[in-house]
Amino acid sequence: MSELKLEGKLIVKNDTQQVTDTFKKREFVIETEGDYPQSIKFELKQDNCSKLDAYKVGDMIAVSFNVDGRPWVNKEGKTVYFVSLSVWRIEKVGSVTAPVDKYQDVPVVDNDIELPF
Repeated sequence: MSELKLEGKLIVKNDTQQVTDTFKKREFVIETEGDYPQSIKFELKQDNCSKLDAYKVGDMIAVSFNVDGRPWVNKEGKTVYFVSLSVWRIEKVGSVTAPVDKYQDVPVVDNDIELPF
């Protein structure tokens, strides 16, 4: 499967949940841009949970993730399927930098100086 990557604004940042003694996860939501913005929930697992610490709500981020699917048989014996978007990398995007003034190093010309020709 090719790399899956999505960019958006971080709108929900949940705390890490200790699901069992050996398993923890952390969920967060990003909102995509465009005419029809989507709110998409992702999850981080185990040691990856701390990757979200460097970001705050409102940051524009890019997430690289895998799609995980699994079946589960409920109490009635019916098989239910779950899908999760498991993030393995988060990067900040759209960092704002000060605009560069392309004329800042150009010397000012004094127009009152007479040329010798």
